[in-house]
Amino acid sequence: MELKYGASREKPREDAAMQRFRGHRVGQFIHWGLYALPAGRWEGKDVEFAAEFLPRVAKVPQQRWEALANDFTLADFDAERWADTAVALGARYMTITTKHHDGFCLWPSAHTDFHMGNTPSGRDVLGELVAAYEARGIDVNFYYSVLDWRHPDWRFTLENDADNLAFARYLDFAMKQLEELAERYPSVKGFWFDGTWDESVKANGWWTWEVERMLKERLPGVVVNSRLRADDLGARHVDSNGLLMGDYESGYERRLPEPWDRSVAARDWEACMTIPQASWGYHQGPWAQSTLKHPWDVVDMIAHCTSLGGNFLLNFGPRGDGSMAPAEVEIARTVGEWLAVNGEAIYGCGYAEGWDYPGWGYFTRDSSTGKVFAVVTRAPASGRIRLELPTGLELVGLRLLGSGEYPFKGLADSVFEVELGGASNAGPRVFAVETSALAHPASEKEPNPDVLD
Repeated sequence: MELKYGASREKPREDAAMQRFRGHRVGQFIHWGLYALPAGRWEGKDVEFAAEFLPRVAKVPQQRWEALANDFTLADFDAERWADTAVALGARYMTITTKHHDGFCLWPSAHTDFHMGNTPSGRDVLGELVAAYEARGIDVNFYYSVLDWRHPDWRFTLENDADNLAFARYLDFAMKQLEELAERYPSVKGFWFDGTWDESVKANGWWTWEVERMLKERLPGVVVNSRLRADDLGARHVDSNGLLMGDYESGYERRLPEPWDRSVAARDWEACMTIPQASWGYHQGPWAQSTLKHPWDVVDMIAHCTSLGGNFLLNFGPRGDGSMAPAEVEIARTVGEWLAVNGEAIYGCGYAEGWDYPGWGYFTRDSSTGKVFAVVTRAPASGRIRLELPTGLELVGLRLLGSGEYPFKGLADSVFEVELGGASNAGPRVFAVETSALAHPASEKEPNPDVLD
């Protein structure tokens, strides 16, 4: 099918900027805005829904919501501390919400009065964050919500000519804001779009094409997620010919593909995950605070994504005063300590072709050296795992990351057993796997007497 606004390529990008993004594997997502002030509570009642959706779920009058900007004093905001949390996590990139669905902007935008410049501090939060993170060698990406509940020209659907005219004005506004972000912060490495699921956007696939084209002209090498795009017929993420739009698939939100689904490894993708069960912005209520993920669950997800060639973006929701939630900082520290020892199996790694999903964890492969790693996130109760290699290979060495050479026992051609012993306080164990071709390939398997010809 001929499409004017479909995918711009059939195969993944292989330029240096895309390879850098792909090799990062671990990122920090940050959702922060006015919604961090009420933090999921309105008029004394906890609203058991994502904190950033509070103005809609609690039906907060627009004037009252906008008045929160007067209390957004940034009393304890320090971009350096946020960046230090990313370092502790072991993140190689971060993505920050420049504007969420309520329309409030974390930079002093010339195209609206609803922005950080009109709060008591008047600070350019984005500028401070870009400087702090880049000083630590961490790439910065910008989240931008196309959906805007506050803007008078936003439309969810286009019912008539008046809607079309209004929405055309809105798209012009959004384009100007994106041009402004590209001009003000030219070192940004990627744009992460959201709020593009409504019929109004899907009917304007040409605009999503133009946004991607504009950003890539102004910021050579910039990476754009699939959520931005819609094609001529309104298909999102993947066009009507089945080709991925944008540079990587970002449809995995608080979910991961099945660990044995090798098909996802054919293209770049990213999963984003909350630390509480279901809130991106900081939610102070027990509904969110009682559901924090365990650091080893996060490690499992990182290894899961890496094993299928995907990146993992872990979300943090700073509090209304600008401070990071202590529980989230502690989770970052624990995960980062694991990565400091075992990052060799994550950074720059991806899908280990030919190595079947083992059930007890994941296999990853270093993209440059070809070295294979076994990440044991679900140790069996027996305290031992079966290491089944691709046919024709034998195990000649096993190295426990952070320790040294490790014993193993052969069971059959290409099948080995590894004794793990008891649980480790340091989290999931990772082995570097050294193999060679079998000197004497396996003969025909012994026939099974229970199977008749």
